[in-house]
Amino acid sequence: MKGILLAGGTGSRLYPNTVTLNKHLLPVYDKPMIYYPLSVLMMIGITDILLICNKKDLIHYQALLSDGQQLGIHIEYRTQDNANGIAEAFIIGEDFIDNEPVCLLLGDNIFHSNNLSKEIEECTNLENGAFIFAYQVADPTRYGVVEFDHNHIARSIEEKPQFPKSDFAVPGIYFYDNRVSEIAKHIKPSNRNELEITDINKIYLEEGSLGVKEFGRGSVWFDTGTTESLFMASDYIETLETRQGLKIAFLEEIAYRNHYINKQQLSETIKNYPNSEYKSYLEKIIEK
Repeated sequence: MKGILLAGGTGSRLYPNTVTLNKHLLPVYDKPMIYYPLSVLMMIGITDILLICNKKDLIHYQALLSDGQQLGIHIEYRTQDNANGIAEAFIIGEDFIDNEPVCLLLGDNIFHSNNLSKEIEECTNLENGAFIFAYQVADPTRYGVVEFDHNHIARSIEEKPQFPKSDFAVPGIYFYDNRVSEIAKHIKPSNRNELEITDINKIYLEEGSLGVKEFGRGSVWFDTGTTESLFMASDYIETLETRQGLKIAFLEEIAYRNHYINKQQLSETIKNYPNSEYKSYLEKIIEK
């Protein structure tokens, strides 16, 4: 399975923080925002990844992540020059996806739970159809909402409905079979003149092949596209890391523990890092 990280957009809701820096590079406590969704892909075994960003930000992502070799993964880059919608990612990445299923993660969505890998990993075996996720929220009118039956097959999807049919929001992680690029090329732009991910989901829904995975209690999801949610996510990460002494979304640690790289490769990777808490933590991983 391939992975796509969508990290475009203008970040207008975070103005003026995003005047000179793409929002997905803003810090969420002790690391860039993009580390969190990338860590999810790595944890569930997806190592062939396409990062889509604005043309002007490409150099910054390449400086931060390179081609992924230092993490034992492979990262390619494409640009989305205009805000043409989430679904355009599958058109931009058509040659990258090729004939494989794909997982799309939005670069400003942060997920965490003790069982996160187990909750998501089953989707990597997808051959036909699609999976979206459901996260229970107090105010579903603010989100895309999915209604599903007892077999976890989607019955309806609505975007910010006035009268929601369920209280389950659809977070920014999606799994599709290899038809998704062709489907994306045939949907029409919405009233916002964007290719909507909801329209792709509705096509799978209509054929009865849109499965729903529910994030259980104890799972945390942040859409860090606003100042408030960015602060809340940072506060959450800081609380966990400080109390437990364990780090979340440290890419090098995940690469090492998942055997993408060995101890010697980890040592070589971090030896030129500047003295920092980040480097010190990874040195302790090696010592243990």
